[in-house]
Amino acid sequence: MKTLGIFRHAKSDWNDARLRDFDRPLNARGRKGAAVMGKHIREHAVGWKRVLASPAVRVTQTLELACEAARETPPITWDRRIYLANSATLMEVLRDQDGDPPSIILVGHNPGLEDLIFDLVPDDGSSPLRDIVEEKFPTAAYAVLELDIDDWANIEDNCGRLTHLVRPRDLDPALGPSPVD
Repeated sequence: MKTLGIFRHAKSDWNDARLRDFDRPLNARGRKGAAVMGKHIREHAVGWKRVLASPAVRVTQTLELACEAARETPPITWDRRIYLANSATLMEVLRDQDGDPPSIILVGHNPGLEDLIFDLVPDDGSSPLRDIVEEKFPTAAYAVLELDIDDWANIEDNCGRLTHLVRPRDLDPALGPSPVD
């Protein structure tokens, strides 16, 4: 069995129209959400052996603030393929992992992360958490999947169970949807 964490970047700032999408930073709510989620991820205590992340500014800032709040700085592998990747590309990134770590947390963007959950977790009515993701996998959401595989190279559709899901608003109601969301 392998454990996969999925952590979506926190809320980004859209105020500077001159910035490329890749360069958008977090807004104030995003900075707070990243810190709240970083503390939760530490308290959830999975013990992530590898962090794979998009190098987009909003992801790097999310991880920086989350790690600061968690008082942990794990080694991070920045992989450009994760930036705006679809589910198939994210599975390829996971299949390419050397050393076969027992747990990996993937930090990136929607819709790819959400679609990855849908592809890995069967839509058979057995997962109320999957139903929540179908409503929305918001910014800074964190999910944990248990995968019925012995090697990351074997990751495939329907091999997982969604065992944990937390959204920022679950920890701090002020981080819930706003009229702009």
